[in-house]
Amino acid sequence: MMRDIKSLTLEELKALFKDWKEPPYRVSQLLEWLYLHRATGWSLMRNMPGLLRDRLAQHFSLKILELVLKQGSEDTTQKFLWRLPDGSLVESVLIPANPALYGEASDRHTLCVSTQVGCAYGCKFCASGLDGWKRNLAAEEIVEQVLAVERWHERENLKSQFSNLKSTRAGSREAPPVPRSASPRLINNLVIMGMGEPLANYDQLLKALQILNAPWGGNIGARKMTISTSGLAPQIRKLADEPLQFRLAISLHGATDEVRSRIMPVNRKYPLRELISACEYYREKNGRMLTLEYILISGVNDALDQVEPLARLARRLNAKVNLIPYNEVEGLPWQRPSEAVQEGFLRALTRLKVAATLRCEKGHDIDAACGQLRLKTERALHRVEAPTARG
Repeated sequence: MMRDIKSLTLEELKALFKDWKEPPYRVSQLLEWLYLHRATGWSLMRNMPGLLRDRLAQHFSLKILELVLKQGSEDTTQKFLWRLPDGSLVESVLIPANPALYGEASDRHTLCVSTQVGCAYGCKFCASGLDGWKRNLAAEEIVEQVLAVERWHERENLKSQFSNLKSTRAGSREAPPVPRSASPRLINNLVIMGMGEPLANYDQLLKALQILNAPWGGNIGARKMTISTSGLAPQIRKLADEPLQFRLAISLHGATDEVRSRIMPVNRKYPLRELISACEYYREKNGRMLTLEYILISGVNDALDQVEPLARLARRLNAKVNLIPYNEVEGLPWQRPSEAVQEGFLRALTRLKVAATLRCEKGHDIDAACGQLRLKTERALHRVEAPTARG
């Protein structure tokens, strides 16, 4: 199979074009088409010679994601279900104008992206791994989620502008304004906490983030990228030694080994002692505040006796705690605590001098839990296709 052109870095493209005896400025033209204009085909790259476009097409693919389904929420959260070139399905979630998810004054447009098809880590409360792990995403498939959402947004903007244009023409004799193209960059914050365990796909994830960070690529600051992990201690240490200073969020969900091992099998391999040691190393090397994600699950980890051990961990790591009410998943027994229990847990935590927030959950009226929309769609497709297969 041909490599996708979006899997190449600037250095790789420069070496390629030098070998092809193309002038260096052609690299800049190509990158502008890929990441600024988000081109979906070689023929669109009109300021590049036809022979060069043909040569690129002979050596590289230019794959895009197919939008299978989009769910919109009343609070403007948008969930996208994408079909990859091999037919696999993955999800991305756009959270516009989200207030202060991970430390900045305000996240203008945050995109949550997936890194794997399915998940092998089997967290008991999560929909992502219910049908197991299928494969890692390639770097370009991670990058393409950002580009695909921005294409969708540009199309929606154009629809709105043309609709306004028609209204102006119908109601006025004045010359209508010329529609302007959408802003070249929509996504300025990334959270890597969609389907899959990001650090289990370490090399492809890091390459994708380097492309999305680069001025010639996504131009998203490293400090605007938050990587979430269920607790892969060796990879946390490896990430600490990377030159780019990404934010790190730990999907903790249990402040004792007893609770955590009940709902997160990864804790048996990397218990809290090893996980916390790796996080301390990350803090020493990186110097940035960690976030401890803590999904509140009724009857599992929401009792007040869990507050003190969680506070001890947070203070030890100088971390903030992000409390997240559980998004219920069809087929799983776990439930979301009442609002009174959620707020009581938060009050108890803040009384212990821990920086904590209770997420005002966006998208609860859509299939917001990671992997839920993909799982429902795959099972529905299977029910439709099964009689045909037997027949």
